[in-house]
Amino acid sequence: MLDQIAKLLNDASRVLFITGAGMSADSGLPTYRGIGGLYEGVTTEDGLPIEQALSGPVFRARPTLTWKYIAQLEAAHRNAQPNRGHRVIAALEKKLDAVWVLTQNVDGLHHRAGSRNTIDIHGDIHQLSCTQCAYAQRVEDYSALVIPPRCPQCNGLIRPDVILFGELLPEAKLELLARASARGFDMVFSIGTSSLFPYIEAPILRAQALGVPTVEINPGKTHLSSKVDYKLSMGAAEALDAIAERLGLAT
Repeated sequence: MLDQIAKLLNDASRVLFITGAGMSADSGLPTYRGIGGLYEGVTTEDGLPIEQALSGPVFRARPTLTWKYIAQLEAAHRNAQPNRGHRVIAALEKKLDAVWVLTQNVDGLHHRAGSRNTIDIHGDIHQLSCTQCAYAQRVEDYSALVIPPRCPQCNGLIRPDVILFGELLPEAKLELLARASARGFDMVFSIGTSSLFPYIEAPILRAQALGVPTVEINPGKTHLSSKVDYKLSMGAAEALDAIAERLGLAT
């Protein structure tokens, strides 16, 4: 199966990689759901599901509580480096006409690996902005922050530029995805994501409808596993490394 996927990828011009938390697992970052998840099968210590604690309504009502769990996620990201999988995807940009990454991850590792056409649909946890004024700053390490942080210009509440549960997705990034999709893809990969959000599974379903080869890389089983053309029950870095080896791809 790896040989077949590598051949299809070698012949492709435009490819979309859709990535979730499993993509960064080999960088030492825990997934939040699924195998080995940070919050797998449990509620937070405050008695709320993580989706509720990290929601827009709870942030507005109880910002200290939401910031507590945002800080936990940042601590899990801290000092993480792009793994082999990130680097393989970035290297494919030099080989193919167009490689796009649609990622749910907020760790910024695709950017750091060198992927230029990255749509971080849920934002970047290291980019902070004021909810009251135009103040913004990039913070790579939250350890010195007073939680919840306040704006040094207007004392407004600071928040990370991430999409909390219950909030709308950024219009500009949706438009960018639509423009890239309108030109079509020769292959679509789903890597390390359970694909629970409609906007994450939609490119896979669209590709299937058009007869475009689809690949899922995930050690677990998802609702897309029986629908894709190729299912690799492997970790992201392992699978992409094996594909890169077959392509003779230097990273």
